[in-house]
Amino acid sequence: MNVHPGFLAHRRKPTFKLPPGSTDAHCHVFGPGDKFPYAPNRRYTPEDAPKEMLFALHRHLGVERTVIVQASCHGSDNRAMLDAIADDPKRIKGVCIVDNTFGDAEYKTLHDGGVRGARFNFVKHLGGRPDMDLFNRTIDRIKGMGWHVVLHLDAPDIVPMSDMIRRLPLPFVIDHMGRVPGKDGVGQPPLKALLELAKLDNCWIKVCGSERISFPPYAEAVPIAQAIMAAAPDRVLWGTDFPHPNATHEADEADLVDLVPQFTADPVLQRKLLVDNPARLYGFE
Repeated sequence: MNVHPGFLAHRRKPTFKLPPGSTDAHCHVFGPGDKFPYAPNRRYTPEDAPKEMLFALHRHLGVERTVIVQASCHGSDNRAMLDAIADDPKRIKGVCIVDNTFGDAEYKTLHDGGVRGARFNFVKHLGGRPDMDLFNRTIDRIKGMGWHVVLHLDAPDIVPMSDMIRRLPLPFVIDHMGRVPGKDGVGQPPLKALLELAKLDNCWIKVCGSERISFPPYAEAVPIAQAIMAAAPDRVLWGTDFPHPNATHEADEADLVDLVPQFTADPVLQRKLLVDNPARLYGFE
């Protein structure tokens, strides 16, 4: 499939040069729907954004490694993600969504296909709290596989869910800075609870989603990201969230890349965020 020539036309090149080995640790592939149909019970129907678009964007930005996160619009049909990983398994890994039908064969297919985590949505507009029996069974199954669990939360859920999260017996990753509103600043209770979780050795947090918690030029997101990075410099990840499902505005990924030196001006910490931390969590060579 050829990428539409206008796809990158309005996307500028970032000013900040990503270091070699930089990882987009949160991005998606959507469809194409005629090949990889969307889930019948989906909460939204995206425009197709197949692997060719993602790879073209990464070349444009200077991203060299990729973690494709299964989005709820595809449900537990992980074929589009696995198909994208298969293009370059050493450079691309994945995070899946599972359901009650998954057994040993399905998990082996996912693991052999480069998946290293399972994602659960607790976000209300995406359906809210998952089946907790499935959640607990999945935790039991994947903790011995070297996988982690990815938690997509609403900010108001961080405090009431903290006790449950603390008991998780495996690494866990919290998406999009916990979706804490940038306008509420660093003193807000959800962020304080998130920073308490960040003290746990098995807690990882993605300082992506600036476009989800604020608006351009994303100045309100910067102090949030700075606080998270200060709390857990060895367990933070970054990503573009391309193609930004359910977005409030059209984000330019170059703007998101150029936030990195605002999050930290220290090249050592930049390298941890972009290269070393994701390599450790996902097993990149």
